Amino acid sequence: MKRFSIGLAILAFSFTTAHAEEAYVDAAKAYLSANVAPVVTAAEMIDAIKQANAAHASLDQGGIDSLDKAWRAEVEGGGSGPAIDAVLGTALSKKLADFRAGSGGVVTEIFVMDNKGLNVAQSDVTSDYWQGDEDKFSKSFGAGAGSVFVDAVEKDESTQALQTQASMAITSESGEVIGAVTVGINLDKL
Repeated sequence: MKRFSIGLAILAFSFTTAHAEEAYVDAAKAYLSANVAPVVTAAEMIDAIKQANAAHASLDQGGIDSLDKAWRAEVEGGGSGPAIDAVLGTALSKKLADFRAGSGGVVTEIFVMDNKGLNVAQSDVTSDYWQGDEDKFSKSFGAGAGSVFVDAVEKDESTQALQTQASMAITSESGEVIGAVTVGINLDKL
């Protein structure tokens, strides 16, 4: 009889955990659809992504690695420099920073990437310039139009808040996948 009770408790815990995970994923997806999609599909954002795609069209992996290395050096040097300032200084990065600031604490960061996974606009400095080797890019941009990827929940050590990163592919007016967006979501505020 004890084994059966323990088995039911484990089954109930597993169901509750799975349901909780599903709930945060659904909530993050709904937030992306209702709040983030209108911002990142605005004409000026689409144009900026297309311009970045054209500017980076001839970059090979060595070129990407070189840009990423320079970015990381600027991060380690205090978070400022020509590469970081060029991205953070754009009107679109300011728009994303304003979006984060006006989110009521839901958004902890937001950044838009081109078709190689390179930052186009962002609310805050990211630790690296190239996101193309990470799930946030490969499971959104790489999965095609309409794709959304919600990562695992993590506890932020500095704020003690439960957070996730949610990413979605960004398409042009014609439906071509041209980039992606990643949003840090504070689940305690969602």
